[in-house]
Amino acid sequence: MFFNALRERIDSYFSENKIDPTGNFQLYSKAIIFISVLIFCYVYLVFFTPGSILLSALLCAILGFDLAAIGFNVMHDGSHGSYSNNKWVNKMMAYTLNMMGGNAFLWNQKHNLTHHSYTNIEGIDDDIDIRPWIRCHEDQPRKWFHKFQHIYCLPLYGMTHFFWVYIKDFKKYFTGKVAPGMTLRKMDLQEHLIFWISKIFYFSVFIIIPMFKIGLIETIAGYMVVVLVSGFFLATVFQLAHVVEGAHFVAPPTDDGPVKIESEWAVHQVSTTANFATKSRITNWFLGGLNFQIEHHLFPRISHIHYPKISKIVRETCREFNLNYLENPTVFLAMKSHLLYLKRIGVA
Repeated sequence: MFFNALRERIDSYFSENKIDPTGNFQLYSKAIIFISVLIFCYVYLVFFTPGSILLSALLCAILGFDLAAIGFNVMHDGSHGSYSNNKWVNKMMAYTLNMMGGNAFLWNQKHNLTHHSYTNIEGIDDDIDIRPWIRCHEDQPRKWFHKFQHIYCLPLYGMTHFFWVYIKDFKKYFTGKVAPGMTLRKMDLQEHLIFWISKIFYFSVFIIIPMFKIGLIETIAGYMVVVLVSGFFLATVFQLAHVVEGAHFVAPPTDDGPVKIESEWAVHQVSTTANFATKSRITNWFLGGLNFQIEHHLFPRISHIHYPKISKIVRETCREFNLNYLENPTVFLAMKSHLLYLKRIGVA
């Protein structure tokens, strides 16, 4: 079995080198840097507003990118339990998502349970459900405007953060559905309170307080720059990892029975996932290792700081078992592959 052999080799790598698979100072320092940038940009923009519109716009863009980077590097590892050996620390890092306007409880089920268990399966993996605007694969209905989706997709991705905070979270909360056919785990009183308090806190910090300090129009303009930049990076990184040429998609079940993945779970993860720009240290640093998406899907409880090392083991094992290890060498080529795929599937 592919995964048994791979897991044994990965376990040996950590034990022989006496390395903890969770985070270390390399990860903690990134958290300190990104959170410090967040605080600086916010305080300077709101309480010491620059006189230059261009400088304000630049700082808002940096703030938006920084929020996405916190999601990639801090929240993501925390949610998967790979940030630290301490469960409380992991939980606190996961809840940085609430600081970004999302909700860690909902995201944990949406991402950890549905996306990681049923990657690229129509009707279950909520991450490939961008309907009606984007058609990700042939099992989704095709509309006339999909022939243009490779043109309008990038500005649309910029709205991801906004829709996530103000629409998708509330839809999941009130319907009790993570995805069609996937029921949300019952929230206890604490999670209900966290949901509402954190939403109010986010709205107060990013809308109400700036509105009183710098004005309504300035707040809306600056806020839209923040969420558009953040949303663009959050959505695009995912798309480059799963919606590209060569990635496999699975048709939804034809009956009401349980979903069955025909191949071995790990084989399914490899076939539905793609890496990109793994040779770029800058890309890897900013994206929290999510350009090593294959390694992440196979070992989500290993911190992303270890992916460059274990990727060599994963690649060799895939070759041994005749599995296609899909990778685009650069961000540009990954983007090109994504857009070409959308163009083809938009008319197919």
